[in-house]
Amino acid sequence: MTDSFPPARFPATRMRRNRRTDWLRRLVRETQVTVDDLIWPVFVVDGESQRVPVESMPGVDRLSCDLIGEAVGQAWGLGIPMVAIFPYTDDNLKTPDAREAVNPDNLVCRAVCAIKDSVPDIGVMCDVALDPFNSDGHDGIVQDGIIVNDGSVDVLCQQALVQAQAGCDVIAPSDMMDGRIGAIRAALDGDGFEHVAIMSYAAKYASGFYDPFRDAVGSGDALKGDKKTYQMDPGNTDEALREVALDIAEGADMVMVKPGLPYLDVVWRVKESFGMPTFAYNVSGEYAMLRGAGEAGRLDYPKVLMETLAAFKRAGADGILTYGAVDAANYLKSG
Repeated sequence: MTDSFPPARFPATRMRRNRRTDWLRRLVRETQVTVDDLIWPVFVVDGESQRVPVESMPGVDRLSCDLIGEAVGQAWGLGIPMVAIFPYTDDNLKTPDAREAVNPDNLVCRAVCAIKDSVPDIGVMCDVALDPFNSDGHDGIVQDGIIVNDGSVDVLCQQALVQAQAGCDVIAPSDMMDGRIGAIRAALDGDGFEHVAIMSYAAKYASGFYDPFRDAVGSGDALKGDKKTYQMDPGNTDEALREVALDIAEGADMVMVKPGLPYLDVVWRVKESFGMPTFAYNVSGEYAMLRGAGEAGRLDYPKVLMETLAAFKRAGADGILTYGAVDAANYLKSG
């Protein structure tokens, strides 16, 4: 408020007037969450007619490719514009060189094909990282106990290409290797995939909120050590801006902050600094807390879910990846 507009005082000003009725509250609402803001992450598993609950994520299942089309079709019917695919990889397919990640007939690629066959118009986003395929559980290749950068980027480029060939619309590198956005952009363009967008996990923190996700993709037990040499220190925000700036310069079309709720300040700084399409990931641990508390009768899950999504929007996020996307879409549809 500026000096030109001194604050009004009670009783001439009554703040409660604009809260008096539902229609008036809706009319003056500053932040709106719509179904257009939602990206639904889904887990896929090998086999047929497989619907396997993820124990640490209430309400979340791993789905086989013959079931994924129907589930995504229901999401599309609710208006959700995009899904993100994550695989549960059998242990016997995990190797030190993560070779299954570049198999054009791997689970992710088959899931993309199944989705596009069933729901051709929905956006499909694919994670580019090696942890579901790496016997060491890391996002990059491990050599002599070191997560190597440039060798990992070479494999990530191959992974991005097989996903694009399968029909992926948005490549989403989540590995946090240096230089991977520029290398993947060059690889995609060089293979005729100039139209495929890149949403960079530009500021991804070494967080304790990922554990349920690692359970869902089966990488937690494989992980040797931690990911602190490539994921960001939770205490840093200036560094996040440098990471984002580098990824934009290398060709990212959209950027993401992960996790979401503990890093709303980072979401705000990124959006304010760059004006880029900015996304936040309401990660597995955040979701599990809300859903678990709801099932225990401690919280009203739909209410706190929508409140959480509004917080992302207030912080500047253009969209949110959330395991509660279908729940939120149903809530919005019900009015």
